[in-house]
Amino acid sequence: MKDISVQDLLAIEVFKDVPESQLEWMIDRSQHYELQEGDMMIRPGEPLVGTHVIFSGRIELYRLQNNTKQIIAELLPGTVTGILPFSRGKMAIAYGVCLETAQLMTFPKELLRELVTSHYELTQALVIVMTSRVREFTELEQQNEKMMALGKLSAGLAHELNNPAAAIVRSSASLKEHLLMQPDSFKSLLSIHLSHQEIDLLNDKMVSLLNNTARPVLSMMKRSEKEDEILDWLDQNNIDGCEDIADNLVEFGVGEDDLEDLKGKINHDDLSPVLTWINNSLTTERMVADIQEASKRIAELVGSVKTFTHMDRGGEREFVDIHVGIRNTLIMLNYKLKKGNIKVVEDFDLTLPPVKAMVGELNQVWTNLIDNAVDALENQADPELTVITRRDKDFVKVTICDNGPGVPAEIRSKIFDPFFTTKSVGKGTGLGLDVVNRIVRQHRGTVTLHSQPGRTEFEVCFPFNG
Repeated sequence: MKDISVQDLLAIEVFKDVPESQLEWMIDRSQHYELQEGDMMIRPGEPLVGTHVIFSGRIELYRLQNNTKQIIAELLPGTVTGILPFSRGKMAIAYGVCLETAQLMTFPKELLRELVTSHYELTQALVIVMTSRVREFTELEQQNEKMMALGKLSAGLAHELNNPAAAIVRSSASLKEHLLMQPDSFKSLLSIHLSHQEIDLLNDKMVSLLNNTARPVLSMMKRSEKEDEILDWLDQNNIDGCEDIADNLVEFGVGEDDLEDLKGKINHDDLSPVLTWINNSLTTERMVADIQEASKRIAELVGSVKTFTHMDRGGEREFVDIHVGIRNTLIMLNYKLKKGNIKVVEDFDLTLPPVKAMVGELNQVWTNLIDNAVDALENQADPELTVITRRDKDFVKVTICDNGPGVPAEIRSKIFDPFFTTKSVGKGTGLGLDVVNRIVRQHRGTVTLHSQPGRTEFEVCFPFNG
């Protein structure tokens, strides 16, 4: 192992302006050692022992999230790391593994106070390292927080899109199969001879059925009863394809009296092909309606994504309805809400004027707060999430409430601190509420916590005019 000299330290950018006497003082009081390939320099939860200077080799810093290795940085020769002057950190938050034989020097943390009081230039150099490291690591963690949130939203969105997409595929296949059967029913219809009056009657009846939007919503039992009544009537009148016809007629609100009325106005021998034609038309209408509804759902989800991410706008402030962003956030998190069987209550004051805000940033606030509330409601009996909007003079006030176990009193003062999290390893970075706090402050507002068992409230308040 090479002996470390003052010149070795001066060759590192961090120490180039530090007096040699101060560097000599640091070298004499440091521990000098080597790490071999595969050796662990540090593990999460272990106490930080001092300031490390790397002279050779490579060390990889990484974290585990959802059992996945996330590389934070690769420490190369010339890197200064570990605990630094005025640093608040006491425990490691990442793994450090040696990739190739490395020589290090560690200045013990017990001497940091003496360093600060007696060696100004050396202290200044190390403080610059600390501020740069905090900035870079915070940016990395904020990006990671966004990616984790995006991962949660994309998983839920994929599930939400899958249902209507599958419905479209299923209905379109059924429609194609149904249309292939149409020539036979058309042949049966052509074999009968209807008067102009009967044709007008059937046409008017079909138009009336297709345009009827006030169809009754029936319980399973009531629907079954009506289908049985229709089936009995169809059997008595020797109508083919009874089950399929009964289901469609009940769906479109046709009852036994309607069938009797139709029977009295056309030839009895023509009744079966006429009802078959009506049934085919209603079946086509139902399939098209299913496809239309599923397509509409996909369009709504895509629209919500576009508005949620604000992908077609810049980062400027603009006047918007605050409820749009909140509702889009609830749509984006709908899968997680349904999975947790969570009741959502929207207690909105819809008379609120528009607010001047950065919409994409605010959506991140709603996402973090609602997602945290959903996590707090895990395994909770009768889980309920309430979102309240109110006006408070020139301010808008948005409150996210859950009826979970509450935030323990001993950690409430730390809840907005960067990197503080109550979630297990891999489930949170501890930056969600820090991000919320930062964004709300950008909007000249405040975010406060009120919590007790059975009710936790995060209250966001900021001016309408931004």
